[in-house]
Amino acid sequence: MSTYFVNIAIYKSATHVASGKKDKVQHHFYILRQSQHMILADLTNLSNSGKRVMELVLLFIISFKKGCFYMTEMLKATESVLSMLIMISLGLILTHKKWFSEEVSKVFVKLVIQISLPLLMLNTITTNFNKQKLISSSKALIIPFISIFLCYLLSIVFSKIMNIDKNKKGLFKSMFFNSNTIFMGLPINMALFGEKSVPFVLLYYIGNTTFFWTVGIYEISKDSSKIKQRLFSKESLKKIFSPPLMGYLIGIIIVLLNINLPIFIKDTCKYLGNITTPISMIFIGITMYSINIKKLKLDRNVIGVLLGRFLISPMLVFILTLIFPIPQLMRNVFIIQSIMPVMTNTAIIAKSYNANCDYATIMIGITTIASLFIIPIYMLFL
Repeated sequence: MSTYFVNIAIYKSATHVASGKKDKVQHHFYILRQSQHMILADLTNLSNSGKRVMELVLLFIISFKKGCFYMTEMLKATESVLSMLIMISLGLILTHKKWFSEEVSKVFVKLVIQISLPLLMLNTITTNFNKQKLISSSKALIIPFISIFLCYLLSIVFSKIMNIDKNKKGLFKSMFFNSNTIFMGLPINMALFGEKSVPFVLLYYIGNTTFFWTVGIYEISKDSSKIKQRLFSKESLKKIFSPPLMGYLIGIIIVLLNINLPIFIKDTCKYLGNITTPISMIFIGITMYSINIKKLKLDRNVIGVLLGRFLISPMLVFILTLIFPIPQLMRNVFIIQSIMPVMTNTAIIAKSYNANCDYATIMIGITTIASLFIIPIYMLFL
């Protein structure tokens, strides 16, 4: 009878490993461990050495099943990042073949900033939220908002301690606390946790987007100006209330007012919004092609951003989830969102504001490649 339970547990755990159902896998691992003791208790006729052999066999089975599950999780995380790297490589290759030029990259900037990205934000908010869900989920927003705000404060501290280059300080701060929550965060979380993670992905996205298109843009704009601007000056407010932020705000208003958009408008927003990721990745490839490889140095400007993205940001989220208890899936999604690479929009924004676009592009490339290794490691502990 005990052997029957073990066989059932092995079969179910293997099935759930294939489907990525982590909670059920852990449950059947528990059944396996309990059944192990039951079998050993039943086999009274075996010698001590025989029981030990049986115990080792069962331990091997359990370890093998766990290994299969974690390998599956690591492959999912790696595949999502590789997709982005392939699109960046396409931009590099086609630029080398003279398909793209500096003028084409400027057109891409306008297309993303003024058309596709605003529509992507509007479509994302109106598709995945309704009024009740937006209001009921607002309590959980405290974690991304506080963690990103604290990360921003720490970016100021680190920029002074690490003596970040003056013409890179604004970009450094923005990249330190903002992550790529939609272009990479959404597909990676869906690959790791399924569609049930989408609402939680968007909760972190709301906090991240709010800070990027306000404080983040303000900091980047300071890099391009010889005159120090105030956050709420007339000029800075014009830059802050950019088309992407307006698309985001309009989406929230539509949800709160329970406005049902016509199907043709929804489809238009969806199709045009979907071109944002590939065009942004190709733009990064175009920009990376013009960068001197010698500039790729692991200096303080690079190390500081890596610390913010992959260590400080997730640490703040984890600590806040201990203070403000939330469901495990929501916690896991928030942590994965916090370790996403630098936002791909950063390079486009830097170029549009005449900031250090090369620095932004280098950091997008480095953090994207680093995430191939960082995300699977974090998944082992979630």
